Amino acid sequence: MSLPRTVLRTSLRNLRTATPLSAPRLVPVLPYLAAAPSSSLLSIPAAPPRALHTTAPRPSQAGWSSKGEVKYSELKPITSSPSGEITLIDVREPSEVQEGIIPSAVNVPLSTFKDAFKTDRQADDFQRRFAFARPAYDDKIVVYCRSGKRSQQALEHLNKHGWNNVRNYTGSYLDWVQQEQQNKGQDDD
Repeated sequence: MSLPRTVLRTSLRNLRTATPLSAPRLVPVLPYLAAAPSSSLLSIPAAPPRALHTTAPRPSQAGWSSKGEVKYSELKPITSSPSGEITLIDVREPSEVQEGIIPSAVNVPLSTFKDAFKTDRQADDFQRRFAFARPAYDDKIVVYCRSGKRSQQALEHLNKHGWNNVRNYTGSYLDWVQQEQQNKGQDDD
């Protein structure tokens, strides 16, 4: 069984292989083609080998957003000694924030959140409006509100617009206050 010469050339030209950089620059001849007459086989140079690039997540962020909801026990140490590695965003309105805020949190009300975190929004404009730098797309972010519903909306908006290391403190401010009161009661005993 012999294949026409043009079919062989087309097949060999379209064949792509992964080769180490030190390998010869010829496409290997497949075993089923070895039976073809030698006059119909041509050594066709392959495309120059290219290095494959992959971007691995930074070790500190690998799997961070896949951990799911943030719990008080995870958030408390972060707020006790903030490192700047995680941005804690309160999405409640300013009138609600007057009642109290989780230490080290910054406020971006949900009513302005979607506009503030548009991908085309200028970073310096964000800085002027909210008095902190807008988190980079790969920064770790925790969002919270009063009970966890609005912060879930904020999380979904951030994910939709390219921020992937975002988690929700679903207990939110109500859980924070309750846990702090319980801990204070235990410290008083």
